[in-house]
Order: sequence, then structure tokens, then C-alpha cells
Amino acid sequence: MLRTSGIHHITAIVNNPQVNYDFYSNVLGLRLVKKTINFDRPEVYHLYFGNESGDPGTIITFFPWPKLAKGRIGSGQVGTTSYVIPKNSSGFWKNRLENYEIAYIETTRFNEEYIQFQDPDGLQIEMVERDADTGNSWSTEEIKPEQAISGFGGATLFSAQPNQTADVLENIFGMDFVNQEGDYLRFRAQELLGNMIDIKLSPSVRGLAGAGTVHHIAWRAKDEDELQKWHKLLETNKLQPTEIKERNYFKALYFHEMGGILFEIATDPPGFSVDEAPNELGAELMLPSWFESKREEFEAALPPIEVKRVKE
Repeated sequence: MLRTSGIHHITAIVNNPQVNYDFYSNVLGLRLVKKTINFDRPEVYHLYFGNESGDPGTIITFFPWPKLAKGRIGSGQVGTTSYVIPKNSSGFWKNRLENYEIAYIETTRFNEEYIQFQDPDGLQIEMVERDADTGNSWSTEEIKPEQAISGFGGATLFSAQPNQTADVLENIFGMDFVNQEGDYLRFRAQELLGNMIDIKLSPSVRGLAGAGTVHHIAWRAKDEDELQKWHKLLETNKLQPTEIKERNYFKALYFHEMGGILFEIATDPPGFSVDEAPNELGAELMLPSWFESKREEFEAALPPIEVKRVKE
């Protein structure tokens, strides 16, 4: 049986690219590992943030559309993105959020304590202490490795048909059912990061795409050969995957599961160093070869982003 090892990346829609960069890089301390364009809508940036090397399981990506209307978080979407922080770092993060005047609440789920808050566009984020044992060597003047976000803890899915979404996680993706607690089902994948997926059972309003909502969640495939096997499995189960697409940093396919959430399966390789040196990730606007001839056009149309080199 094929088994995904967890989340590859999560992609969301926001408005202002500078506000987006300032929050995820300067407030949360993630590294901008790639500044490129949306390959399907090249007039829009595609920004990738993660750990120092941009490993699968750490990457959150954004399509910034400055004039796009606000969306509504609800069914058919990822409702909350979870981050793992090191043990004994919750106090640091609560103080940091307070210093930036970011409201947060504390809650408990499956015997874990979460710090929940929103980013500037209204995306729902939470932090949880776990022994992920991976660490993050990316540090800033204010955030040291012993406090730095390790990567994803998981996500909470708001499904229009939660039991059918659960069936996909368990019987297509090969995740293990952990438990049910109140309104939530929990499933676990194999990796230490991006491995805990909760499905909310109680009804929510229908989600509307727009700024401040998650566009899709991507699951890991170890290589292109495995991705081909995923494609065949999805077709066999009548889940209607797209063709495999070239995304430069990975290859990917897409499908909507029965609860309305857009799922992607993406390969771990080749990664973000295919067109930039590891110590220069995120420094320049990178374009795939088929768009390079239009570089001047894109650079003139895209809004500037002031990228601060926050590495010590």
C-alpha cells in the first residue's frame, strides 16, 4: 500500500506581498526560500517560506493578490495550519506575539496545548510544543534555534463530508487513525513533521476562496516514480487527478477529495537549490526556463518586496 509520509507544503492566498513577507520572515522567523511566480497565473508572485533548506514538511507558500477580495474560511478548505515549536518555547512565543500586539488564545486538543492566532490576512495558525527532533538551524537576531519553528505540526481540515475525507486519509493515503476527541478525528502520517491531521466533524459555513484562505494542501511523494503510482491509484478510485505538472522544485498532481478540499501530491526532489545556491535561497526573483524571456515584463509588473537578510 502506498503511504504518504505527511504534508509537503500548504499554499494560501493573501493580499500584500510585503506584509506577508514581514510577518512570516520577521515575526515567525521562517526563511524566504523562493521568490518566484505562480506558474499558472504568472502575473502573481509565488512566495515560499520554510526552514533553512526548504525541506518538505516545513514549507508554507503564498499567492499574493493585492486587489483580491477577502475569502471566508469554511468547509472545503484547510481551516488551521499547525506549527511545531521546541519544548519549553511556548513562553517565548506568547511574549513575542504580545510584543507584536497579535491576539492569541490557548486551547487543548488531544492532550496537547496550542497557541492559536491569525496572520495579517486572517489565516488561522497555531503552535504546539512537540519533540519533533529535527530542529531548525535558521536563526535571526531575535529567534534562536532553541525557539525556532521546526516545521508543520499538521493541519485541521474543514470538510463538507468529513467521513469521506477521513476515508481518503486512511485508505488512500495510508495514514493511521489515532483517536476521536469531541468534534475532531485525528490521523497520523509517518514523518515527525507535518504528520498530525485533524478533521473537524461539526458543520461550518461553506468556505469561499479569496485572500486569507488556504488554496490547497500538498502531500509528500518520495519521487516521480511514486507520484506515477499515486496517479494510477487515484484514477482507480475515481478521484480524477490532473496530469502530472512540472513545478520546477517538484512535480505534482491535484485532485479534489469528496469533502471539497483541493489536495496536491508533490515529489520531495529536486528541491529549492536547483536554481539558487543554498546560501542564496530567496534572494532573487527566479523564473522557470519557459518564462525567462519575459523577465523584464514580470519584474516591471510585480510589486517590489524589500527582503531583509535576517540570518545572523
